[in-house]
Amino acid sequence: MRKFFPLLALLVIALPSLAQTKLNGAGATFPYPIYSKWFNEYHNLHSDIEINYQSIGSGGGIRQLQSGTVDFGASDMPLDDTKVKQMPMPILQLPTVLGSVVPAYNIPGFSGELKFTPQVLAGIYMGTITNWNDKAIAAANPDAKLPDRGIVVIHRSDGSGTTFVWTDYLSKVSPEWKSRVGSNTSVSWPVGLGAKGNEQVSGMIRQMEGGIGYVELIYALQNNITFGSVKNSAGDFIKASLESTTAAAAGAKMSPNDFRVSITNAPGKDAYPISSFTYLLVPKQWKDSTKEKAFVDFLNWMLEKGQSMVTQLNYAPLPDAVKQMEIEAIKAIK
Repeated sequence: MRKFFPLLALLVIALPSLAQTKLNGAGATFPYPIYSKWFNEYHNLHSDIEINYQSIGSGGGIRQLQSGTVDFGASDMPLDDTKVKQMPMPILQLPTVLGSVVPAYNIPGFSGELKFTPQVLAGIYMGTITNWNDKAIAAANPDAKLPDRGIVVIHRSDGSGTTFVWTDYLSKVSPEWKSRVGSNTSVSWPVGLGAKGNEQVSGMIRQMEGGIGYVELIYALQNNITFGSVKNSAGDFIKASLESTTAAAAGAKMSPNDFRVSITNAPGKDAYPISSFTYLLVPKQWKDSTKEKAFVDFLNWMLEKGQSMVTQLNYAPLPDAVKQMEIEAIKAIK
């Protein structure tokens, strides 16, 4: 027994070092592949810290942060002043990576790459263009042999930052879309079938002959779904890539006090027009100082080390100037 008590004392002393700090977040599916990688890599470096993330869509992440059921949220749509005031605490909206939303399609008998004008994309989602051999599609693709097949429109059914990016773009290029539908994480769709998350939309495109849907670039690549190029504001047809997404952010104006910006339909000859930053929604004030210190350390690691991992998952890294502004902004977290 005498030997037992010193051993027990050592175990009691060691227990705190074995304790884990667990943080929970939820939100956008758009950045889920890179967030999953980051949280896993960070845990490998810091075994006592575990960051769990639910890929439930931007709308869900915003609601869960509002209700206090998660430590942080994630959204592709930056929150406007009204939504910021609805939060129970002051928050930082921190850009994490750049990504692109692509028009992906499944046209049996056609294996080429389609070119989409803004008017065609708006027309398809308005329900005014309903067949793949429509003259408006043919005009942009004079060499393509398109079938006489109906278009099956697919959109997100959940509150989605990917939807915000898509509808933000359509609102900029189509006055009719802006007045009738508008932009948000959820809208009243004129036509189409709904699916939850980038994952389910990708799956439905693959299953539905004649289908078209919008997904984040990595989901199209991972699922081997064909996607087209889009005519940008300079009049050039541009396919989504790391380079064209980075080009869209070239003129983005941010400040250390406000990182919110839209880069859809950005100017520039090489800019892909449906590009976006995605954001972590981080409380400025934390009740749990252990969690606060752990997450601040993660954020700095994400900006200083994690950015080197993004291109392998087909995201574009943050511009250096934005990273430096964020490093300063993070100092306000307490």
